[in-house]
Amino acid sequence: MLQVRDAMFPVNKPLSADMPLVEAVSHILESGYLGLPVVDKNLKVVGFLSEFDCLPYLVTDSYHCDSHEIVGDIMRTDPLTVSPRLSIVDLAQQMGLDKPKVYAVVEQNKLVGIITRSMLMHELNESLKHCKVVA
Repeated sequence: MLQVRDAMFPVNKPLSADMPLVEAVSHILESGYLGLPVVDKNLKVVGFLSEFDCLPYLVTDSYHCDSHEIVGDIMRTDPLTVSPRLSIVDLAQQMGLDKPKVYAVVEQNKLVGIITRSMLMHELNESLKHCKVVA
């Protein structure tokens, strides 16, 4: 059975709640993902910040050429997380219910990676190509 751990990628630069918006947006853009988890000093996921969350602040702040926002002020505080042991089929079904496209992968209360809809699609497509049993 394929699991989230088989398809996830590590997060090299998670966000912190005290990070300025400009720096957080740079990390998100560099990552190539639609958003990134926000962690505390122990790598516990405390939030999630997406492009969607940032855009209104970027519009306003760039118009006024002034930004005082930090991640903790605008992040979602109810991030969805998954275990690396979860079946990718189960996660794909959850994502099909109009849930977010990006999940933080957490093991023992610490961020270990990120999984996206496109990562799941890639893994399931490879499985189909090679006729692997996924569930």
